[in-house]
Amino acid sequence: MKQSVRAHYDLLLERYPALEAQGKHILSMFEIMADAYYAGGKLLVCGNGGSCADAEHIVGELMKCFLIRRPISDALYSALSAYGKDGEALKANLEGALPAISLCGHNALTTAYLNDTEPTMTFAQQVVGFGRRGDVLLAISTSGNSKNCVYAATVARAMGLKVLALTGEKPSKLSELADVTVQAPSSETFKIQEYHLPIYHALCAMLEAEFFGDAGM
Repeated sequence: MKQSVRAHYDLLLERYPALEAQGKHILSMFEIMADAYYAGGKLLVCGNGGSCADAEHIVGELMKCFLIRRPISDALYSALSAYGKDGEALKANLEGALPAISLCGHNALTTAYLNDTEPTMTFAQQVVGFGRRGDVLLAISTSGNSKNCVYAATVARAMGLKVLALTGEKPSKLSELADVTVQAPSSETFKIQEYHLPIYHALCAMLEAEFFGDAGM
């Protein structure tokens, strides 16, 4: 593991020692995400309420610069040179991205689906549309039993995606389905959410360091 990647992990446990018992699961989660990105895959993220906001937050950190500079690929940089002033402006402003999609958005799609069919399967329907073997689904649920997240995880497993879960400390349906579950050490919703944020911030920072660390230094 790169030193810059490890530093973010070590800092997380230093700041939140209660997460020590989840350390190996956090590292496994990082490795699954990194493997997917190296293979050209993407991350799908879902959750409800505060976890919906967390899903959007994660996508925001992955799809643009988070802590370090992220240059676009040399190939794209070179190709944009053919487009004059517009190309130069794009070269000056575009940032490298790690592909991620929040299943909590897409209002027209989700409202049409929940109006016409089964509301709790809107995330699962998007996994059908967006998901490809080699992708990763990250389901965030403080209880670990949110039906729409469980349905999404079930479809993801059936399609050959890896499934990751962020939950609370209690065993859950998501922890049974997921390849890796990180369980925040609490059973109270707001406290679980308070742990989820530094966990996924660390994961985003670790991924950024893995894929852009050398270029961003």
